[in-house]
Amino acid sequence: MSNTWKTRTTLVHEGSRRSQYGEMAEAIFLTQGFAYPTAESAEARFLKAGEDEFIYARYGNPTTRSFEERIAAIEGTEDAFATASGMAAVNGALVSMLRAGDHVVSARALFGSCLYILEEVLGRYGVEVTFVDGADLAQWRAAVRPDTKAVFFESMSNPTLELVDIRGVAEIAHAVGALVIVDNVFATPIFSRAVDQGADVVVYSTTKHIDGQGRALGGVICGTTEFIRKVAEPYMKHTGGSMSPFTAWIMLNGMATLDLRCRAMADSAARIAAALTTHPGLSKVIYPGLDSHPQHDLAMAQMGSGGTMIAFDVTGGKDAAFRFMNALEIIKISNNLGDAKSIATHPATTTHQRLSQEQKDSLGITPGLIRLSVGLEDAEDLITDLTRALAAV
Repeated sequence: MSNTWKTRTTLVHEGSRRSQYGEMAEAIFLTQGFAYPTAESAEARFLKAGEDEFIYARYGNPTTRSFEERIAAIEGTEDAFATASGMAAVNGALVSMLRAGDHVVSARALFGSCLYILEEVLGRYGVEVTFVDGADLAQWRAAVRPDTKAVFFESMSNPTLELVDIRGVAEIAHAVGALVIVDNVFATPIFSRAVDQGADVVVYSTTKHIDGQGRALGGVICGTTEFIRKVAEPYMKHTGGSMSPFTAWIMLNGMATLDLRCRAMADSAARIAAALTTHPGLSKVIYPGLDSHPQHDLAMAQMGSGGTMIAFDVTGGKDAAFRFMNALEIIKISNNLGDAKSIATHPATTTHQRLSQEQKDSLGITPGLIRLSVGLEDAEDLITDLTRALAAV
């Protein structure tokens, strides 16, 4: 990679590997194994594989490696390991480094599957987890201990769009030698520089904005070469959570337009949020790009954008929210996000359904809350669709 390349150039060219045919499009090396010229070379590769040598697709593959190099370059980390899904990345980043008796501090506002890993999986194997209000630095200070091994949080929470001060939490964690692991999916690699702000490990569900077309599951763990190759990789390759070469090829193609898509989505999200702010059918509109968002200044300092996601509370609770969703024409009802198509989700009954009512109440996941992932449609068409559906309520 050239140090002078800017984001869009890096997203198109970094990590490219060409065969002897000189193809322009990224090749798919759809193979699980690799042939060796001699038995001696096989022995040598198993002892220590070279920089561009491969053994087995679960360990690495040329297409997958191209994706890892490209995402590491854009994220600003030394290396990356591509995984089968976003949750494989979260699980791999945490479980690979933790042992029974270790202590973790985590933000309370998390995706339901992340909570399952922290509460059920880590707890089952003797890891102590303390949950805090992620926006309150005083709670992080009180919870972090000299024996804390890691802190974990979503840089922007799902679904209520609460931000965590990455720099502030990193300073607290690093003071006791704890690793800072950030789930950065809502912020996207385009609007967040978590590593510059103190994150040690950054995880993504590449299923979301990085693919951008809703085609394939994928994830990635980004970090130092030491963490990726000596901590995460041994765990991932032996437990089978690696990304397939075909998926890596899809992600590589998605990255070429990532910057353009995310900026277009965020521009539309800002227009939509502004249009909905005064709507009488909504009791609340949550968008970090609005001055009314309690963490607007942090969002601008940390991301420089409000992002691609909006949340709003439909007056009238679940029944009203369902009538609204059923009246949508352009916007689809689904539970994905970051897609070229706009998606409406009712978190209380889908993505966060397994949470207790007490947990939902504490996180602000009300019966009327809608999470909107803004796509690439015309912003005026989306505003019309939303206001028409609200009128039906």
